[in-house]
Amino acid sequence: MTGPASPALVGRDAQLRALLQAIGGPPAVILVQGEAGIGKTRLVRAATERLRAERRTVLLGHCHQLREPFPYGPVLDALRHAASALPPVDRLNPVTGALRGHLPELAGQLPPAPTPPPLDDVRAERHRLFRAVHALLAAAAPATLVVEDLHWADDGTRDLLRFLTDQPPEGLALVVTFRREDLPVPGLPFGHAYRPQPGVRSEVISLAPLDVEDVRNLTGALLGGAPVPKGFAATLHERTAGVPFVIEEVVRSLLDDEGRLPGGAEGPEVLDRLPVPLLLREAMAEQLAGLSPAALRVVRAAAVLRVPADEPLLAAVSGEGADDEKEGAETPGAGLSEAVKAGVLLEQPDGQYGFRHALAQQAAYDAIPGPDRWPIHRRAMAALSTLDPAPLVQLAYHARRAGDLEAWRRHGGAAADHAAAVGDVPLAVEVLEAMLADPKLPPDARGPLALRLSRIAAVGLSYRRVVRLLRHLLSDDFLSRHVRGEARLNLGVLLSNQAGSIAEGRQEILTALPDLHDRPGLAARGLALLAMPAWGSEPLATHEAWMDEAEKLLAAVEDQDPELTAAVHANKVTLAMLVGSPDAFSLVSTLPVNHPSAAVRRQAARAYSNLCDAAMALGHYGAAEGFAARSRTIAEESGALYPVYLVEMSSVRLHWLTGRWEGLRERAVAAVEMTPEAPLLAVDARLVLGMLALARGEWEEAAEQLGEAGVRDCESGFLPVAVLASAGLIELHLARGALDAALSEAEWAVGRLRRKGIWVWGDQLVPQAVEALLKAGRSGEAAGLVAEFAAGVERRTAPSAHAALGLALGALAEHEGGHEEAAARYAEAKAAYEAMPRPHAAARAAEAEAGVRLALGARDEAARLVGGAAERYAALGATRDAARCRRLLREIGAAGPARRARKAGGGVLSPREAEVARLVALGHTNREIAEVLFLSRRTVDTHVARVLHKLGVRTRNDVREPRPDDRPGPEPTF
Repeated sequence: MTGPASPALVGRDAQLRALLQAIGGPPAVILVQGEAGIGKTRLVRAATERLRAERRTVLLGHCHQLREPFPYGPVLDALRHAASALPPVDRLNPVTGALRGHLPELAGQLPPAPTPPPLDDVRAERHRLFRAVHALLAAAAPATLVVEDLHWADDGTRDLLRFLTDQPPEGLALVVTFRREDLPVPGLPFGHAYRPQPGVRSEVISLAPLDVEDVRNLTGALLGGAPVPKGFAATLHERTAGVPFVIEEVVRSLLDDEGRLPGGAEGPEVLDRLPVPLLLREAMAEQLAGLSPAALRVVRAAAVLRVPADEPLLAAVSGEGADDEKEGAETPGAGLSEAVKAGVLLEQPDGQYGFRHALAQQAAYDAIPGPDRWPIHRRAMAALSTLDPAPLVQLAYHARRAGDLEAWRRHGGAAADHAAAVGDVPLAVEVLEAMLADPKLPPDARGPLALRLSRIAAVGLSYRRVVRLLRHLLSDDFLSRHVRGEARLNLGVLLSNQAGSIAEGRQEILTALPDLHDRPGLAARGLALLAMPAWGSEPLATHEAWMDEAEKLLAAVEDQDPELTAAVHANKVTLAMLVGSPDAFSLVSTLPVNHPSAAVRRQAARAYSNLCDAAMALGHYGAAEGFAARSRTIAEESGALYPVYLVEMSSVRLHWLTGRWEGLRERAVAAVEMTPEAPLLAVDARLVLGMLALARGEWEEAAEQLGEAGVRDCESGFLPVAVLASAGLIELHLARGALDAALSEAEWAVGRLRRKGIWVWGDQLVPQAVEALLKAGRSGEAAGLVAEFAAGVERRTAPSAHAALGLALGALAEHEGGHEEAAARYAEAKAAYEAMPRPHAAARAAEAEAGVRLALGARDEAARLVGGAAERYAALGATRDAARCRRLLREIGAAGPARRARKAGGGVLSPREAEVARLVALGHTNREIAEVLFLSRRTVDTHVARVLHKLGVRTRNDVREPRPDDRPGPEPTF
């Protein structure tokens, strides 16, 4: 049967125009969505054919349903065809050399691989690879990158595309197609929320089924322009639901050898033999009936393989060579040629052959009689097993379909392990989930697979799907007690770490302990996790009791597992550091950093990442930096993943504390967006975003972000961060004049810290709570709190807590009129903060000292202190704090006649105008701006008028947040 030519695009004129217009205005991100067979590929192909006719660069990548663990594969496959668009190698960004190992076809056109050699740090290496892809696309621009069937993409590809959409190269148009209903996360093609960036064109093109008239036009095109009666088109529309691919398959199945409808299209009765609703497999069966045996064998091989394949593989799987020596046998490749000419198979890029659509593949597969499928699957296993590397996922699939259960278990387990090893945990989970759900899986294999699933999940970053699956498995009674106990323990670890559901995780661990009573090593690991005091509402004594019990259990084990021993010891050292124990630093030296086992060293890497957090909470910032670096080093060489992420997230808070604020907000925003499945990892970033907003006077942003940092989550919130967030909320309420709200927050947070009994974490909370209590006239309660705090931090190695105690004592002395004592306390605190270093806190202490110096009549000293604080605030970007200091200078008359800043010309804003413009862009009223910047309403009115004039806009709604190049250098403080 000779099929009709592929018709022109029908019924998609508006969508094609929108697609081409968007591509023509890069940078652009175009999302093409629609159900299976709706014409997404046809639409994109029509657009790219026009682009290629205009000699424009088109890079095409495909995601496949049956995929192997190859992160970023679709994008890298597309980039292989960028050779003709690249400039000479000396004009390429050197970072593109990182792609040499991934794109051997372009190796001669790429710079040398960056030195030092590729990083072992998973996150850093991934970021460098992403930058290299970005730079290569920028060099190839103008270009269109198309990624088809994004619903089948691996997580790495989604992350890479998300990176590209955040800041696309200027000349790049990114086009992705996907089925919305088949996305792993409904409505999120990139896995995370996509927000169009300023200056980037964004277009969503949704394809709906064709109407009757479009069905008529499409059918006419399929029939070579023959007229199609309305009645025929209406019935065809009814039977196919207007899905273009199904229409094509139905029409093709009805054609005779001359390419015409039997009896013509004079009436719809020709469709009567088609069932309602249409079963595509019947249409495909009729189409296959006209093929020769050789062509049919090739088509069946392609249907069994499920993914595009080259000619040698198709020949091996089809058994094409088996009859080659017989007289009159067709030559090898003849069957493939016939299948391609008949339009059943299509030639795809790189000499691969496959079906036009997944629906066609499934229909062809369904048309193969059951007994005939098994030998084809067995031939597929034999052919695929010769490849290097072996496609383990495909081998497992074919082994199961061939009925070889032993090979299925072997290949499936190996596929899951390999996927986990390369970081594709979702694929590992998918493989294991399919095996566990299969009724043919022998009962004795279910337990080991469930355990393997729990172990893989415990070291990955994805968790939602695994949690659901493990809970389902644990609800059944097929697991042995030992397997159930360890699997439940791993579930508890997963919930406590990646999921951030500490309460649920702890409950799973407590439930697992009875099943582990004769496995003391594992029980000790569970108890050691419970012993971490930064989570939960239990007092410190309970955590210490859990740790003591864990050590006793471990000591009773004759043949100790080094990894379990290291896990428990890592938590013991972390506990000591978290509470500021005097022997904490000496315990750090006992960590097994040089142990021959990589698994043991991974526990050391985890310990150092935890120590970074613990040292930060105490004010040992230099030590925290060292712990972070040590964690990264050990993690790099031992293959740890989770500690690398922890250290990266913690560094956001560390940089805020130590005054490295440049670019910090962008880093924190990226951290929040990159951890949608691991909310625990985002609390540091939330805290930093809230505190940065507070320092700039962005009240709503500060309240939202600080509220998301675990301040109300008593069981799962990370307490050292949560109390910092509460301190920020108290300051926010006081700044807005909401004393009752400040007192309420202080009472809640201090009560929580009091129940825990770890006062070293109150370094920012206690001074803020004392300020609120003193403002409310509750000086007795303030003094009691300070005394309790002093007793709690005594003999603890916690520089930040001791500095905070000085601030609190200074506030009490100042309230009682003891200005000399207060000045001394504030000065001591300032010196302590300078030594850490913590510049923002040091500036606050200087402000406080200036206030009492002024009360003592030392105006010049007060002005020096306030001026220094203002300069430090301005350097950090704490605009509201700097404005507060400038107001104080004006009030004490120390500023003198202000030296005028360099006059801003044209549309360039002065520093003060830039501050005003930023607040206008955020939606603040003039009254609110006056409050934030400590200016008069009239002054703000003047500044707003100048901003509108310089920016050339008519209303404040048109004002955008200024960029750094919109304004001149800083205004002098005096």
